[in-house]
Amino acid sequence: MVGFGTGGPSRLGQLIGLTQQQQSKLVRRALDLGINLFDTSSRYGNSEEILGRALSGVPRSSYILSTKWVHASSWSPPGVGGQDGEVKQDPQALVRGVEQSLQRLGTDTIDIMHFHGLRTQQYATVVQRFAPVMKQLQEQGKIRFVSMTTRYIADPRHEAAALALRNDPNLWDAIMIKYGILNQAAAKEVLPLALKNNIGVMNMAAVGIKLPNQDVLEELIGEWKQRSLLPADSLPDRNPLGWLVRGDVTSVVAAGYRFAADHPAIGTVLTGTASVAHLEQNVAALENPTLPESDKQKLIELFCEIMEYA
Repeated sequence: MVGFGTGGPSRLGQLIGLTQQQQSKLVRRALDLGINLFDTSSRYGNSEEILGRALSGVPRSSYILSTKWVHASSWSPPGVGGQDGEVKQDPQALVRGVEQSLQRLGTDTIDIMHFHGLRTQQYATVVQRFAPVMKQLQEQGKIRFVSMTTRYIADPRHEAAALALRNDPNLWDAIMIKYGILNQAAAKEVLPLALKNNIGVMNMAAVGIKLPNQDVLEELIGEWKQRSLLPADSLPDRNPLGWLVRGDVTSVVAAGYRFAADHPAIGTVLTGTASVAHLEQNVAALENPTLPESDKQKLIELFCEIMEYA
C-alpha cells in the first residue's frame, strides 16, 4: 500500500544536505517497514543514482523500481514548444533515456516506466511515436510495465489521464495521479476507468503542502468559502479539518493518507520524506488505510466538486 517517493520538496534529502549514508539509511528503513516500491525520476536531481547506491546489495526481487522519462516539450513553460502538441524528439531519445536510468539505478530492469507529465495536447503524438519503442523495450526485458503521470498543477481535472484511459486502456499497465482530500477530481472518471480496466494506480503527493500546514490550509479554506466553492458554515475558520483527528486518527496528515488510500482503485500511496521519523509516522498512518465512513463521506460531500489544484 505504501510506496517511497524520491521527489517532492526534499528529493531524498538532497535539498537539505543529507549524505549518501543518511539517504541509504532512510531507504533501508523503508525496506524494514515493509515498503517494496520506490519511485524516482531523472528529473529529481540525483535521486536515481542515490537510490541505486542505497539499494546496492539488496536482492533485486525484493523491491519494485518505478522511474520516468520526459519528452523535451512536456515540461516547457507556456508559450514554449510543446503546448500545441509539438513533440520534437525522435523515438531513440526514449531508448537513450531508459538506458541512462538503468545505469544510474544500477539495474538491468525497470519495473514501471512512466511517460512523465503527459498533456492532452501532446498525448496522441507521444503515444504514436513512443509507445512502439516502449513495447520494444519491454520485449528486450529492460522494462516490465508501462505507465504515465500527469501534471496535476497544470491539469487538476486529470483530463490527460481520462483521455488515456478512455482511448488506450490496453496500453497502460499503471497510471500515476494525485488524489486526496483536497484533490478529488480523479474520482470522477479516472479512478473508475482504472478499476474497470484493471490498471494499477499510484497516488502521488496525496498530502502535499497544505494539509500539514495549518495556516496555509486555513487560508485555502477561507478562499474557497469567499468564492462560494464551500458553504460559509461548512467548516470552522480555525483548524478546519481538526474534526478528523479522533480515535486512531492521530493527525490531519494521517487522515490525509488514509483518505488517499481509501478508494478501491488505489494500489499504492507514495510518501516522500527526508526524515526517518516522518517516514515511520506516515507508514503507521496507513496501517489502517480507512477513515470512519461518516468522515469519508463528509469529505467527499465538501470537496468532490472542487476541480482546482490544491
